[in-house]
Amino acid sequence: MSQKSLLLLLQLCNSSLPLGAYSYSDAIESLVEKKVICDGVSLYQWLKNELIYGSIKMEAGIFVRGYHGFMNSDQDKINYWNNWLIASRETSELREQTLQMGKSLRRLIVSLEKGNDSQSFLNLLPQRCSYTIAFSGIVSYWQIPLEDALLGYLHSWLNNLIGVGIKLIPLGQTEGQKILLQFNDLLKEISPDIINLKDEELNCCSWGLSMASMHHETLYSRLFRS
Repeated sequence: MSQKSLLLLLQLCNSSLPLGAYSYSDAIESLVEKKVICDGVSLYQWLKNELIYGSIKMEAGIFVRGYHGFMNSDQDKINYWNNWLIASRETSELREQTLQMGKSLRRLIVSLEKGNDSQSFLNLLPQRCSYTIAFSGIVSYWQIPLEDALLGYLHSWLNNLIGVGIKLIPLGQTEGQKILLQFNDLLKEISPDIINLKDEELNCCSWGLSMASMHHETLYSRLFRS
């Protein structure tokens, strides 16, 4: 990856990007309240299971398809996978999250690229855009290699949820960084598998996340958005 691509990817994965990701817990708040996640070990295990079996792996597979759709200027493919992803979100909370973050990222992309001879790319972005498709669009436009962009996407997801665990369990920031470091080998191992997923392999075992998300929507008191 070139230095220019690296800097652009770092900017896109920065936690200060104004997307509102920090306001969502992916139902971890509910899991902490129920003592399913109570320390660094249980947080690590939950996130590991999500990466191997959960919806984030399926979501990343759609990210790959969105990337190819933008690279080929294939509007039908982009719209298809954008709608597919939105429909796959099993609770109103999870659906609202991807739509709100997608809207914010789309608005940011338009602002950053306005006047940069980017209209043909911007026209490809769905108006009702999921975060996954918006992310795949900007990394393809910025010509960030797919393998690196996928690692950045997954790492950003992990970083955000470990940050949630630090606040809620609570964990020390050093322990949070140790957990994040433990995922490096798994991310490198799972990324080629995700890139090579066939359409019929886009499935997941996410009932635990869905149940936790439904519970989170009705929590009497919560720090994170539902």
